[in-house]
Amino acid sequence: MTVVRFRVLGPLRIDGGPEPGPAKHRALLAALLVSAGQAVPVERLITMLWGARAPVSAESVLRVYVSALRKVVDGIATVPGGYLLEVDPDEVDCHRFERLVARARKAGQAGAVAEAADGFRAALSLWRGQALEGIDSAELRRAHGVPLEELRLTALEERVELDLRLGRGGEVVGELRALVGGYPLRERAWGQLMAALGQAGRRSEALAVYQEARRTLVEELGLEPGPELREAHQRVLDGGEAYAGAVSPEERKIPLNETPPDISDFTGRDDVLAWIIASARPHGSSTTPAQDGISTGLPGAGAAEGPGDRAALEGSGDRAASGGLGGGVVGAPVRLVVHGAPGCGKSAVAVRAATLLDLPGGRLYAVLGARAPGAVLEDLLRSLGCPDGSVPPTLDGRVRLYRRLTSGRRLLVVLDDAADETQVRPLLPTGPGSVTIVTSRSPLAGLEAARAYELGVLEAGEALRLLANVAGRDRVEAEPEAARTLVRLCGALPLALRIAGSRLARKQGWTLAHLVGRLADERRRLDELSAGDLAVRGSLALGYRGLAEPERRLLRALGALTAPDFASWVLGEDLEPLVEAGLLQSRGLDEAGQERYGRHDLTRLYAAERLAEEEGGPAGVLAGRAAEILDRTRRARVTLLPAEPGSGRTLVRTAEHLLETGRLRHEARWLSAERRFLVATVGDFFRAGLHEEAWRLAFYLTPLFELGGHHDDWHATTATGLDAARAAGHRQGEALLLRGLADLHRAEGRNDAAAAALRAAQPLVEGLEQARITLRLGLVEQRPAEAERVLRRALRVFEQAADQRGRADTLRALGALRQDQRLLEESLAAYRELGDPRGQAESLLDLARLHLDAGRPAEAGDCARRRIAVNQRLGDRLPEAVGLLVLARIARAQGSPQDAVDPARQALETFTAYGDRRGAGNALLVLSTVLIDLHEIDEAVEMLTRAMGEFDVLGDKQGRIEAERLAQEAHQRRI
Repeated sequence: MTVVRFRVLGPLRIDGGPEPGPAKHRALLAALLVSAGQAVPVERLITMLWGARAPVSAESVLRVYVSALRKVVDGIATVPGGYLLEVDPDEVDCHRFERLVARARKAGQAGAVAEAADGFRAALSLWRGQALEGIDSAELRRAHGVPLEELRLTALEERVELDLRLGRGGEVVGELRALVGGYPLRERAWGQLMAALGQAGRRSEALAVYQEARRTLVEELGLEPGPELREAHQRVLDGGEAYAGAVSPEERKIPLNETPPDISDFTGRDDVLAWIIASARPHGSSTTPAQDGISTGLPGAGAAEGPGDRAALEGSGDRAASGGLGGGVVGAPVRLVVHGAPGCGKSAVAVRAATLLDLPGGRLYAVLGARAPGAVLEDLLRSLGCPDGSVPPTLDGRVRLYRRLTSGRRLLVVLDDAADETQVRPLLPTGPGSVTIVTSRSPLAGLEAARAYELGVLEAGEALRLLANVAGRDRVEAEPEAARTLVRLCGALPLALRIAGSRLARKQGWTLAHLVGRLADERRRLDELSAGDLAVRGSLALGYRGLAEPERRLLRALGALTAPDFASWVLGEDLEPLVEAGLLQSRGLDEAGQERYGRHDLTRLYAAERLAEEEGGPAGVLAGRAAEILDRTRRARVTLLPAEPGSGRTLVRTAEHLLETGRLRHEARWLSAERRFLVATVGDFFRAGLHEEAWRLAFYLTPLFELGGHHDDWHATTATGLDAARAAGHRQGEALLLRGLADLHRAEGRNDAAAAALRAAQPLVEGLEQARITLRLGLVEQRPAEAERVLRRALRVFEQAADQRGRADTLRALGALRQDQRLLEESLAAYRELGDPRGQAESLLDLARLHLDAGRPAEAGDCARRRIAVNQRLGDRLPEAVGLLVLARIARAQGSPQDAVDPARQALETFTAYGDRRGAGNALLVLSTVLIDLHEIDEAVEMLTRAMGEFDVLGDKQGRIEAERLAQEAHQRRI
């Protein structure tokens, strides 16, 4: 039998192996363990580790964590879109527990009572405390810990039930007293305690237990005991044993069944189905349908096999319910709302859930749409046996009759496509234990005592599986890349995928690549996503037509934006009405505290289509909002960089004041939160012909990109900005962007490209701007004498113009070039006078390097620590990492290589998280040097191998040569 190695049913443990130390590493391992053998998407892992407020660098940091975990745990594989822990699920206690519970239930259903009881006992013995105890992840505990705890309690109750059938009542009394003490609202446990006491001949104590249970329920919930507990009480009074769970005569009747037939190729959605089943179960059990002995009919339940994307086709997603797990109070009607965007498959989920629920009163089904509640009630009353002539004429009369007819029945009612709460309220059954599943584009937040689940698009593996189920598995497996592209173009939306698959199924001569080509043009995509009576455009149009005109105008305006998400300030209007209509989704609060909204990409295309047809296109919307977007970004830039290097502005103490008031950090967070939106808007402006706005926005964003190491965004917006400036005929704008491009090339170590950009900018400007370009030419000049001549020429211009900013920058450049302490200290004083902490930080770094090269490590350390303190106050992570590397070199120079390890590792982690390959390569060189000093040769060689890879990608021959030299030195030390 497989041995349990990994334990999450209590504190995280690895039997026979080390444990991951940092909290995030432990949470990551736990997330992989609870999905052992299944691919976990990167987005899901990020949510589990950071919740709704993940940092921008989360994906890069996650890769670092995975790399660290691989040193502790074997079998962590990278798969498309995520990671997979390749272990036998039986090696993980939670999966072993679930399997043993399912096996015990099967034995009990087959009549093997003693075997079943022993099976439950074996399953429960795996628990050592609370599930995921000590794991710092609320999302992980909610999605997995809570269901596991619920399954444990249910399994315990089921085992006790079997023990009672075996006449072991006297043996379980103590256990049951502990159970009701810890969970006093579980009526089943109270009933079992009464039965156990009855079996033990303690009838008076059993009656006292009933009074105690009744008092607890009334005081805590204001409710009398349910029928099951009352019946147990009556059996004690009659002298019998108080077994719970008797089936009433009503429940033996053949029930109604009006739900539509289930979809044969229904795919995925395990999480929402488990949530519905758990919520609907009378005792709040949170087992999945498979654990409860109910077949889900899901394909791909076995192990993945075969070539290509078979693993992706047969995998399943793992998204937690927004409404939480757990059933309601025994006897209380359950009301569940499944909501989401048009086309996400809400109706299919409701129908599938209905087939998995077996309520004795039967199933009622109604499509609401725009129908009045009275009309729907007329149909429901007939279904319940009310003759045509007896249906009351008024809405109030129909509601009263409906409630009377449903009050004694445990019904399942599916209300599909609800518009709002007022339409739904009259249709809710009142029978104890009845369940209502409502589907809607709105969350129906005002519906009393209802819980909601937001249904999103399919996970990548589910989407591929749906496409294969409709179009044919062989065709999808034959073109895996085209299949993934098709999923992306459909936005993983079930309706769009079903349409695409149907078209392929009916066009056997088409390849997937052919359909991809037809969908690639955004202007034709909605036309292509139509098959028979299925059409994405039609589904979206229903929602659009249901809006009032102000909300329609708002949706059209959002069609002008291509950004993946945005805040409400962008259009200056409340976006919640579109959320209520299911056409926008709230993405939670961003790092600046703003609520962000997103929409499906096909919704964006539909909004853009309506904007083009009804208002002529996006130019008017963007022109109307451009001033606000530019002004907010410019103000954030000025706050982040109070006086741009060489701008001629002297804002004494400005940055220090902003830092003290907290505004600088706030604006930095705002810019970071809005980065993706603003980058996309540069392109939106340009495509709309707003060339002046496009180049200005691109220019305003450069400090954000430089400080955050967002080089890809910097390249993209600069290219668009240059095109825009040239289209606008704005020579200075072109020069400013070329100057920024030169800074980007210099940061990437491409001095020749930087010089070329600067020379292209020279003819476009004159005066001080010419001097700023000259300064940068001096910074990239490879010949020291020529570089000094160029820098001194720039310094003269700045001093003649009394440009203190330009003077400070040039003094620092000259001081670094000549290794002149006096010039560097003069630049430091100038930055201090300007109130520019970032300038001070750079001068301090240059001074630290100068002192280090001159053999003055104490003075170097003082400068480096002061530099790092400034970076930390400003929240400048990448510059801080540069300072940490210098600090590591200083520690090594002082003969303390052990003190150099932590700063070097911290720097490496930051560079890696930000995707700064050059910084990472340099950090790897410093760290490997320190490790060689400490005789940690194997790790040093590993670091140098990584460094060679980074330098190869960068095309940095000198970096590669230095790494090879150190590798040779490491080899010699090993000998």
